[in-house]
Amino acid sequence: MKIIIYTDGGSRNNPGIAGAGVYITDAEGNEIKKIKKFLGIQTNNWAEYEALILGLEGVKKILGKNSKSTEIEVRMDSELIVKQMKGEYRVKQPALFEQFVRVNNLKVDFSNIKFVHIPRAKNGEADKLANEAMDEKN
Repeated sequence: MKIIIYTDGGSRNNPGIAGAGVYITDAEGNEIKKIKKFLGIQTNNWAEYEALILGLEGVKKILGKNSKSTEIEVRMDSELIVKQMKGEYRVKQPALFEQFVRVNNLKVDFSNIKFVHIPRAKNGEADKLANEAMDEKN
């Protein structure tokens, strides 16, 4: 079994009003779950990490004990976060390091997880959810 998690975080005026969006599908692209959350005033990169956290928490709830045996692919348009998760870039900002640690604490629940950078144009559902979260608070 394979689950694909599309995540996106955004911040208007960076830092500014922020939101996170998550779109979870099966391997064939069938929708499993949508998640969106208003994040208050945050930076764009912090919001990207928060979307990733929401996605992993959401999949963990869906799969329960099956999380270890399921292939998880996280797709996001933040090259920075993907490279940090792969260990290609260091996390230098303290606020982002806290988010990075939270993600790594969640990653232990998944035996087979990979992070993939995708173009913004292929992340439309997660982007839409992040913007809805920001709009709903305004």
